Amino acid sequence: MTTFVDRVVLHLQAGDGGHGCVSVRREKFKPLGGPDGGNGGHGGGVTLVVDPQIHTLLDFHFHPHVKASNGGGGAGANRDGANGKDLVLKVPDGTVVQTADGEVLADLIGAGTTFEVARGGRGGRGNASLANTRRKVPGFAELGEPGDSLDVVLELKSVADVGLVGFPSAGKSSLISVISAAKPKIADYPFTTLVPNLGVVQAGDQTFTVADVPGLIPGAATGKGLGMQFLRHIERTSVLVHVLDSAALEIERDPLADLDAIEAELAAYGGLEDRPRLVVLNKIDIPDGRDLAEMVRPDLEARGHRVFEVSAVTREGLKELVYALAETVAQHRLEQPAPEPSRAIVRPRAIDESGFTVEQDDEGVYVVRGAKVERWIRQTNFDNDEAVGYLADRLERLGVEDTLAKKGAKPGDPVRIGEREFDWQPNAGEFVSGPRGTDARLEDDDARATAAERLAARKARRVRSDDELLHMAADGTVTSVANAHRPVLVTDEDDTDE
Repeated sequence: MTTFVDRVVLHLQAGDGGHGCVSVRREKFKPLGGPDGGNGGHGGGVTLVVDPQIHTLLDFHFHPHVKASNGGGGAGANRDGANGKDLVLKVPDGTVVQTADGEVLADLIGAGTTFEVARGGRGGRGNASLANTRRKVPGFAELGEPGDSLDVVLELKSVADVGLVGFPSAGKSSLISVISAAKPKIADYPFTTLVPNLGVVQAGDQTFTVADVPGLIPGAATGKGLGMQFLRHIERTSVLVHVLDSAALEIERDPLADLDAIEAELAAYGGLEDRPRLVVLNKIDIPDGRDLAEMVRPDLEARGHRVFEVSAVTREGLKELVYALAETVAQHRLEQPAPEPSRAIVRPRAIDESGFTVEQDDEGVYVVRGAKVERWIRQTNFDNDEAVGYLADRLERLGVEDTLAKKGAKPGDPVRIGEREFDWQPNAGEFVSGPRGTDARLEDDDARATAAERLAARKARRVRSDDELLHMAADGTVTSVANAHRPVLVTDEDDTDE
């Protein structure tokens, strides 16, 4: 027997973006042909789509952990990594997507409606994409962004035209089984129906759906019995039908008392006051049931209800009931606005993400918040000095350093961006090209010679004075003065070019 599941918690993980590649083209006669590191691929996202053939969330109940594929890493020769494959999850019509805190993210109604619930991470750029006039051969690449990781609650609210409500064993399952092709479980004890049943009813040229909601009892709206679990399934109905047991065996029960009790629970749940009501007095095939139905019918009609006396066993009165339901549903449909076409629910990326804020927390840390700056932090390889220097230049151009200074930040004060915390040091001038992967502004040793100084020293060692050359020739160090002008091999590591 298929299990009906209408509420699940999904643990979603979108794919991570692939890392960019650091590569330099090397060909014959072109040992340093320029950067050619490709970009990383984007991670796959997770998308929900409404499928009319799906009627339960059972698959997610057994497989709550969902993960999309990661993007591939970039490679040399300007080869970009492959994008991760998006994961498409099929859900029933009427699925509500919520956060764990109850915030509604999307209400999926209509076949084909889609919603990207978890977005894949961006792929990092390779050094070919990062090259510019100042950094002609970058020695770093961007890291791929991690994909969204979150828990969401999927809650199914049945999309039906008519909702049957009533006490347990009032005959709702029997009624839906004879007016439609639904085959619910039927037995002579309370709470036989543990899941909502849906049936399609044909009345002339009108077709509508009926939902049999499991039996309600006093206190259902506050969680007693099964009511709170299934009351959500009548939120979308056009018509509510009270199925009253006119042959109940309990002495303290009668149709009027049952109607008042159910109406109290619907009022406590809220949002159903505007739905038209019909009243069905069921089980008139039993002599006592017919007598009681005839007695209470005037009182129900005096309250303004349309009342139908029926028997699910002998099918007496069902034709009139079905056509009355079709008429009421058709009238309700005419009063509603034109239905919207199937749509895709998207969350476009912001065009301008340059905004950021700087605030000082209680511990004296300057916290910088903003979509762009936090993304830059995630994409930076902090083991590479050149990448860190590139990040510092970007933050300076964005205005983060000026804002920190205006907020009172001093060199050495702690600054936090995203998950990274560091001691702030104002940017020390423009980037000067050096060995790949390094940034002279981040060198700890202030006495280290600059690139220009190392070049001058190398030239000085290659040029010998005439007196020195003559002295070397006299000592036999060189066989001739001409030999002394041959290039001298430099072995100092600091003097090695890129």
